[in-house]
Amino acid sequence: MISSSTDVQLLLKPTFCLSAPVLLLGSKPEPLQCSLIAGASALPVLQRTGDVKLGAFPTGTMLFAIDEINRNDHLLPNITLGYKIYDSCSASFHALRASMELMGGVEEGWERSCRGMVPVVIGDGSSTLSVAVARFLGVFHVPQVSYFSSSSSLSNKAEFPSFLRTIPSDMFQVNALVQLIQHFGWTWVGVVVGDDTYLLEGVQKVSVCMALHEIIPRNHTAGAMASIVARIRSSGSRVVLVFALEHDTVALFDEVLQQGLIGVQWLTSEAWTTAFVLSTPSRFLPILQGSLGFAIRRLVHLPGLQEFLLHLNPLNPDTPKDPFLPIFWEEVFGCSLQGAQGGSVPGFKPLCTGSEKLENVRNIFSDVSQLRVTYNVYKAVYAVAHALQAIKNCEKGRGTFPLQNCPDTDSLQPWQLLQYLKHVEFFNLYGDEIKFDKNGDPAAVYDLLNWQLGANGQVEFVTVGTYDESLGTKKLHIQEEDIIWNRNQTTIPVSVCSNSCPPGTRKAHRPHFPVCCFDCVVCTAGEISNQTGRMKCVRCLPEFWSNEGRTACNHKEVDFLSYGDIMGITLLTVALLGSLCTATVILIFACHCATPIVRANNSELSFLLLFSLALCFLCSLTFIGRPSEWSCMLRHTAFGITFVLCISCVLGKTLVVLMAFRATLPGTNSIKWFRPPQQRAIITLCTLAQVVICSVWLAVAPPTPRRLTTHESDLAILVCDEGSALCFSLVLGYIGLLASLCLLLAFLARKLPDNFNEARLITCSMLIFCAVWVAFVPAYISSPGKYSTATEVFAILASSYGLLACLFLPKCYIILLRPEKNTRTHLMAKSVPDNRF
Repeated sequence: MISSSTDVQLLLKPTFCLSAPVLLLGSKPEPLQCSLIAGASALPVLQRTGDVKLGAFPTGTMLFAIDEINRNDHLLPNITLGYKIYDSCSASFHALRASMELMGGVEEGWERSCRGMVPVVIGDGSSTLSVAVARFLGVFHVPQVSYFSSSSSLSNKAEFPSFLRTIPSDMFQVNALVQLIQHFGWTWVGVVVGDDTYLLEGVQKVSVCMALHEIIPRNHTAGAMASIVARIRSSGSRVVLVFALEHDTVALFDEVLQQGLIGVQWLTSEAWTTAFVLSTPSRFLPILQGSLGFAIRRLVHLPGLQEFLLHLNPLNPDTPKDPFLPIFWEEVFGCSLQGAQGGSVPGFKPLCTGSEKLENVRNIFSDVSQLRVTYNVYKAVYAVAHALQAIKNCEKGRGTFPLQNCPDTDSLQPWQLLQYLKHVEFFNLYGDEIKFDKNGDPAAVYDLLNWQLGANGQVEFVTVGTYDESLGTKKLHIQEEDIIWNRNQTTIPVSVCSNSCPPGTRKAHRPHFPVCCFDCVVCTAGEISNQTGRMKCVRCLPEFWSNEGRTACNHKEVDFLSYGDIMGITLLTVALLGSLCTATVILIFACHCATPIVRANNSELSFLLLFSLALCFLCSLTFIGRPSEWSCMLRHTAFGITFVLCISCVLGKTLVVLMAFRATLPGTNSIKWFRPPQQRAIITLCTLAQVVICSVWLAVAPPTPRRLTTHESDLAILVCDEGSALCFSLVLGYIGLLASLCLLLAFLARKLPDNFNEARLITCSMLIFCAVWVAFVPAYISSPGKYSTATEVFAILASSYGLLACLFLPKCYIILLRPEKNTRTHLMAKSVPDNRF
């Protein structure tokens, strides 16, 4: 039995529906005015005949499928399928009333064999009516197979236990649309819906921002529609998804045309992707050309269907009785059937002769080029037939019921057929697999259609891709080169709130805006972003630093105290100048070695001291340049040994001065212990101690080159690591010990009477030396990188210049500028000691 709603909007009437009489209290309702198809038996089938706009009336397709099955000798042999057609009138009242009669009511005109509860219902096409009917039929466990009710709520088996369908749930369509949006990188999408909140849930699962979300009101008021279009215009979104029914979309696009909104890429939902009412009038083509959306999978050709439809004639007794055919016939041919088989009351129209032929008229009834919804009707009828075939072929002891019993085919119960329908699985003649999942839904397969303008000026629905839910991760396949976009463009439109951040930048969310609206912020120094649209920058490893574009990490530039930078050049110049000064003093002393002032100050110690000072100036050069293993070991050992040699010479001179004046006292013979051999021994022993310390240092933990890297600097500082901090401290401490001893002895001898008191000069030089190295320790520790090396070089040069200036500058002054004082008489003359020092 077929219960249906017939929408004949394209047949010049707004809606056709059986009228419901006005009932008075206590009056008995009249039975539904539905025709009896005599001679049918066994299986009543219920179907909706809406969607004539898709061509090939669903009722006609249902009649064709039943006729094809009844003529098939292999499928249900010796069983004839019967049917009865009801009109649900697009109203839940009529749909429920018809369902109650089907569940056991006795209607006038029923044959005895057709009375009782029907085993299966096909329909309704409307999700709203199917919800009402499915709740009622579920109480009686009567299977209901819909071909066009796609609401996702019908997948709830707890609420609709006996509902199945051959059209995919809208949730699959939502998933397909979301993947389509993701595929083309649209993140700023407008959504206009009827009442489908589950669409929003699907869109929000991915990184898609809704530029707007508008609900089309049911009354389609002018003000509300104008407001929706205005918000679409102001949103800035170039892609808008319209998930609504045909009559809603017509109202929307009427307003779009009125406001002249162009340049929007419209995404269609399955409900209006192939809508005749939108694609046929040329007035919608300027805005809808290039639209993209999913539609139920199309069957290219159903052999025999068009011939079957074209040979239907309400005046032909061999034509299967369809209550909608007479009304359709009168509308197409403009004649009257005089009430025959549901025809109209005679009026001003001429009588139909029966010689009218549908093949002479081009109309949507005979258009079988878009077999989408009608193909679902065909599959629904065959699913019922195969379920009956499985019941018929059931072998005792192998059934699906408890104790493996089989149903009694003579008294088949609806709940028994329901169990077999749930497990039906077969391939039809066209290679399509027909089965239902646990929710009663079929495998979701959609065609991706593109609205293109054909050569004849009409809209062509070009298949540019497919979506198959059963294909795993790669469900969506698109032939992008075949797509023509809005306004006849071939390039993919861009619809984003903010353009993707280029490499070298990161996204910075704008406060009070959706997540797809952001600013692009350049990565900070030391961080990179080498991909488009990165949420955050990645910090480079310590040995690397970001390039200028912040797109790659490069090795950090190695920095050290080199001969090429200003600091290195300055220190090199000062060191060479100090060496030159020392060489000059050596030359002066050599030229005047016979003079009293040179001889009086122990010329051998003076020359050795000058030589050690020259080495001190030169050893500072080892601290400049790229550190290597050899240079690191050489710089610290050379520094330690040369300075000890220098201080040892100063110590020897101090002892000689002190002992020389002590030797003049009566009974004193201490000067014999500080003759040149003893002086050489003191210097050798003092220097040898430092050599031992340096040797141990090099053997245990020698200084080695080391890179100093931090996340905050773009330079890798190459320095010499001291290796053993203890040994380095011993080297400096030993130098400090000798310097302190020299300072103490020189301080004790500072008041000795003499015209030229060398003890005072030694005291000054040691004060400068100690001050420099005391200041060096905190400066060295706090100086970063190569500056610590520069600090050490500065300390070496400053202390060397202090010794050279204090010990030898006064002597050179006398030798060169005051030769009259460079006499034995002047040096031997005693002077009054100066108590101020």
